[in-house]
Amino acid sequence: MPKLETYKKQAKLLVRWHRDGNFSVGGRIRQLERYRTLSDREALALKFPLTEAQEIIALEAGCASWAELKASTEAAPPISQQPETQDAAVASAKPVLYVADVDASATFYRDQLGFRIDFLHGNPPFYGSVSRDGATLHLKLVDEPVFAPGAAERQELIMAFVDTPNVRELYTEYLAADAEIVQKLTKQAWGGTDFIVRDPDGNAIAFVG
Repeated sequence: MPKLETYKKQAKLLVRWHRDGNFSVGGRIRQLERYRTLSDREALALKFPLTEAQEIIALEAGCASWAELKASTEAAPPISQQPETQDAAVASAKPVLYVADVDASATFYRDQLGFRIDFLHGNPPFYGSVSRDGATLHLKLVDEPVFAPGAAERQELIMAFVDTPNVRELYTEYLAADAEIVQKLTKQAWGGTDFIVRDPDGNAIAFVG
């Protein structure tokens, strides 16, 4: 479990996003039962003190309240002292991206982002997989857009997070490859550093270090 300081930073960032009018905050505010029926605009019009942001962060961490989250982080042993889990039930996750042309999408990930094409099913392909090091993305053919036009951009939707040990080096590589970078390399309040690339189908992929 992250340290309490990390959760505090997340709560402050949520307050800042609310103040800046970021519509992605609306869905998180609706996690509070008293605000469940609000629209995004109504959620952004609320007074939104830090205590409410902390309440949301606690819920997202699986706790009933900020006090419970605080107590659980203080009681948790350091990561180095936590027992290793044997025979984990979940081994990995593979995000599925919706694309209009699987072959063209796989070629983009290979030629511009340095991924390897693992497989393409069908002729023409209707499903495929690309990977780079430990990250794998699946590609699924769709005949029409999954989201309303412009919705992914307006809501700042992220389709996949890719853990990246050398995030600065990868950022430099993708700049040189002329990839469409929609968020430059940014140090985030929660402690990580990330940047976001958009593929030809509008899927936003966050590379996080």
